[in-house]
Amino acid sequence: MDIIHKYFKNLSETQIEQFTKLQELYQDWNLKINVVSRKDIDELYLRHVLHSLGIAKIIQFKPGSKVMDVGTGGGFPGIPLAILFPETQFHLVDSIGKKIKVVNEVAEGLGLTNVKTTHGRVEEVKDTYDFIVSRAVAQMETFVRWNKGKIAKKQNHDLKNGILYLKGGDLTEELKLYTSATIYNLPDYFDEDFFETKKVVHLGMKYKG
Repeated sequence: MDIIHKYFKNLSETQIEQFTKLQELYQDWNLKINVVSRKDIDELYLRHVLHSLGIAKIIQFKPGSKVMDVGTGGGFPGIPLAILFPETQFHLVDSIGKKIKVVNEVAEGLGLTNVKTTHGRVEEVKDTYDFIVSRAVAQMETFVRWNKGKIAKKQNHDLKNGILYLKGGDLTEELKLYTSATIYNLPDYFDEDFFETKKVVHLGMKYKG
């Protein structure tokens, strides 16, 4: 938890309590339904929570905005972002039912009222969002195809509506089709070695009505 305080100093008491409870909730649920590897559970705050919050170093989601987390797995990056931005609506989607069950239980355990979940494929989601977030669930080209038509028309942020994707490694080949993509290197924001090759990719996407 100290590592969250290090980079996010203006947390409310509620947020501190929620972030603190994450470890216990995930440890408990992971014994029943394995969604996080054992090694990662021991480093939950570094490898999952702080990594998810890398997106919050790129953008501050505004109250009333809508964000979808595609392929959320055990709830990352959606759950940490929902704690940090309580007035933003988060929709967490995953095709694996047991993962969504854990997400539901964690959200309920934290008292998060700004999280809804869907067990299903993102292609079946009919709504539109300011931003779509994810942690490397597919190649960018595939991910863009999945999310076609899901970007809201109205711009509420300085950053153009679109995708905010947590990725690692050399993305030259993967992003060659996307000349407008912006890469933010997480070592510019976080000191830990874990983030050495980690990035947030922003890809603005046009509304297609």
